[in-house]
Amino acid sequence: MAIDINEENNRAIIFKNQEHEMFYKNYLPKCRQQDVYHKALVYCLGISGDTRRNIEHIFDFEKGSIKPKCLKEGWITSGSARVVRMAFNLFCNGTPSIRGLEGKAKLEECQHYTVENLFCCEYAVYFWEAVKVRYPDYCFPIDLSAFGM
Repeated sequence: MAIDINEENNRAIIFKNQEHEMFYKNYLPKCRQQDVYHKALVYCLGISGDTRRNIEHIFDFEKGSIKPKCLKEGWITSGSARVVRMAFNLFCNGTPSIRGLEGKAKLEECQHYTVENLFCCEYAVYFWEAVKVRYPDYCFPIDLSAFGM
């Protein structure tokens, strides 16, 4: 399944399944903005059924803000935690769940955001797709001469 997200370069976004695509189409309009930050966030949060069902625990659409405390809730699994961390990282360019942590706990939480910890899972292909959604100018340059093409 794919929908066109960028008419300039005919770039289509690949979804995991129909539920993922419907989630994206339904929740992106609820965001304050339709920029690459929100597109990547909503795309990521739609990957997992757990994150789709618990979206209100993860993101406040009214305030336009993430809710890092969701990572401590009982519904979170290792897979859904990866999805949430990837979405948060693409949305705010950081590791927001480390706020309030100190010492070893802070370091351990930061390690959950590494490429290895995020991508070594069944969602890797969709995480890569989310990176393309967030950084279309770098992933799909119009002028490929910089890459020797």
